[in-house]
Amino acid sequence: MISLNILEITYLIASITFILGLKMLSHPDTARKGNLIAAAGMLIAIVATLTLYQEFDSGKGLNYGLIFLGLAVGTGIGTVMAKKVQMTSMPQMVSFFNGMGGACAALIAIIEFQHHQHATVSGFDGELLVMLLGLLIGSVSFSGSMIAYGKLEGKIKDKVLPMNQAINMFLLAVIIVLIGIQMFNGSDPLFFYGLLAIALIYGILFVMPIGGADMPVVISLLNSFTGMAAAFGGFLYGNKAMLTGGILVGSAGTILTILMCNAMNRSLTNVLLGAFGAGSAGAAKTGSGDQTVREISISDTAVLLSYSQSVVIVPGYGLAVAQAQHVCHELEKLLEEKGVEVSYAIHPVAGRMPGHMNVLLAEADVPYERLQEMEEINPRLANTDVVVVIGANDVVNPAAKNDPSSPIYGMPILDVDLAKNVIILKRGMAAGYAGIENELFFYPKTRMLFGDAKESLQKLAAEVKEV
Repeated sequence: MISLNILEITYLIASITFILGLKMLSHPDTARKGNLIAAAGMLIAIVATLTLYQEFDSGKGLNYGLIFLGLAVGTGIGTVMAKKVQMTSMPQMVSFFNGMGGACAALIAIIEFQHHQHATVSGFDGELLVMLLGLLIGSVSFSGSMIAYGKLEGKIKDKVLPMNQAINMFLLAVIIVLIGIQMFNGSDPLFFYGLLAIALIYGILFVMPIGGADMPVVISLLNSFTGMAAAFGGFLYGNKAMLTGGILVGSAGTILTILMCNAMNRSLTNVLLGAFGAGSAGAAKTGSGDQTVREISISDTAVLLSYSQSVVIVPGYGLAVAQAQHVCHELEKLLEEKGVEVSYAIHPVAGRMPGHMNVLLAEADVPYERLQEMEEINPRLANTDVVVVIGANDVVNPAAKNDPSSPIYGMPILDVDLAKNVIILKRGMAAGYAGIENELFFYPKTRMLFGDAKESLQKLAAEVKEV
């Protein structure tokens, strides 16, 4: 009994570290420390479980061979992947790891169901309901995350089935019916594994049609699913640490999903029905009016920036692809030395996952106070001398305000078109991730600086030193 109390106290300590770690993740200065604190809490929970659990588990011994083999393999794979991953591939890794978490939650439900089949329950079977929900949400998270991983990696293309929404709604209805049958007719393996199969199919179908520009919301939503599934596992085992961790991930992911939806002017209902962003890709629209592209040289750009009072940099996925964040920070420091006020405009869905640009710039030691969210920076853009857009496209596209026929119409954007001058660093005139032509490219105040972002910024920094 003493061991049980110690284990419960240990789980409580671990839960506290999760909460503290999540709190510290809200600021880049403390994020690294917060991550380490939460990881230490998880390590404490694992060690306590291995050393204390078997003492009150009715004499059952733990299979330490399999446990340590799993720990070794998982730790090895996770370490190698984390060390080798490029910043551009971080969203893919997040999706992959998130899918693994969903798979673990589903496996817990399957294992516990096998034990539960032989139990006699009178009245409402709450434990079975938790298993079914854990199986459902974990399976959807796993299959959906794997599709998201494939789409981000460029291995899977967007695919919209005929009557896709109707099919998804039908699958949701079948899922509800299967859960009802299980709850009222007992633990039937046929319906249980039928639920597993349909949940896996639904996860695939609701992510498959989603356009690439909408993936940040999908990643956030799937992350919340995995958290909820893990919380159900905590319920099944009476594990406070697992329960707390799952609740934190689930609630944080849900809140972030809502914020992402608001940032893109989309409905969460459409996400669940698999219509979120469907058809965005390839929806390019040929612009009308003046289609003249105006280029600018490196030297002219250096002069314009050096003699400006305020410069705003808008980072996008292209900055991550070019690995140009360090050079960008160098240019920022050079301009600051010349008395230019430099800040960064961060759109909530810039990049391929929530917070992608924040992480990217934090890696280059860009001061956090210079990262301005969309609501903060937009009122200042009309008085900004130069906006430098590096690899961003859809989040600065005026079509979101001006073109009711555009797939992104109504989406809040960075109002860079209000600035006095706009310089866009881009390889060519290709459309952005949403497949929509950007009318900003043809504005009279816009100048295009073509080339690789890193090379262009390196040359630009060298020119600024000479001005």
